[in-house]
Amino acid sequence: THTHTQTQSREHRMSLESLNNDGGEGPELICLLENVQGLVDALTSVRWKKQQDAICEFSEHGMVIMVEEWSCLQARVYFRKELFRTYEYRADVRPRFGVSLGLLVDSLSTFTSSTGTTALELRYPGSDMQLLLKLIDANNTCIYAEIRTRIPDMIPKDYSLEDTVGILPSFAVKSGALKEAIDDLEWPGSSIQITICPEPPSVIFRGEGHGDLQIQFLYNSQADLFIAFQCEHLISFKYKYKFLRATTAHIPSSILKDNRGSKLTIGRGGLLKVQHLVSVRPTLAQQQHMDSNSNLQPGRVSYIEFYVMPEEEDDGGDGS
Repeated sequence: THTHTQTQSREHRMSLESLNNDGGEGPELICLLENVQGLVDALTSVRWKKQQDAICEFSEHGMVIMVEEWSCLQARVYFRKELFRTYEYRADVRPRFGVSLGLLVDSLSTFTSSTGTTALELRYPGSDMQLLLKLIDANNTCIYAEIRTRIPDMIPKDYSLEDTVGILPSFAVKSGALKEAIDDLEWPGSSIQITICPEPPSVIFRGEGHGDLQIQFLYNSQADLFIAFQCEHLISFKYKYKFLRATTAHIPSSILKDNRGSKLTIGRGGLLKVQHLVSVRPTLAQQQHMDSNSNLQPGRVSYIEFYVMPEEEDDGGDGS
């Protein structure tokens, strides 16, 4: 039996013939993913508007999906190969392609209700450079999808904080608390100043616009809120609210409930890195497999990273 998933987009067509046709040299990647919902949740977190182009890149380490806007905001979802049941990578050069993020999320979502005991197969490329999805469920029903890809219009900017000398000011808090604070700052809107102070150790969010609002996290008196804190000298930068809000606004409730934590780091020139840890919980079938295989660790984590550039008119910067 074949179950077809229909969609309005011209980019999304169903073709079992294409699915079985790997092209002349065969696919560069074939992998099986059991927790499709985990990937959908992670991708939903970086979906801050309806029309978004994403760039997917596969490597021997796993999969990265990148979204960028105006060189002011970039998001990356890391899905390491350990999160897949099997991950066969055969490419000589890392495959990279563009795809509609909304189409990718919607397509993957059609498979989430069927992956209780079976795994979704991802295969790339198809005969016409498509991303191919296929699942055969317990009732022997085959669901398949073909997603059109394109050559990326641009190469994503390679943001990195690693080359900075010294200890970068950073703090980690419960994800729910960070989202609540940023949501509250919507009232003043416009511009948000983030200040990290070494003494007393604290983080201050201050919004100016329609009004003035300040939210303070005190490390000593709110120890249950913080997961980590490090700061050697006072640092302060301003960020556009709409970009800061994008880092937390679309995190699914399942991730917030899990509350693994969110880490904020400010690098050279005020580049803000926001990293969320996401537990990719094993399905029932995976759990049973883990019970019989002590080498598989149940605590598996995906990473979501956002990079936010500070407002250009701010030239104060380090506050030192």
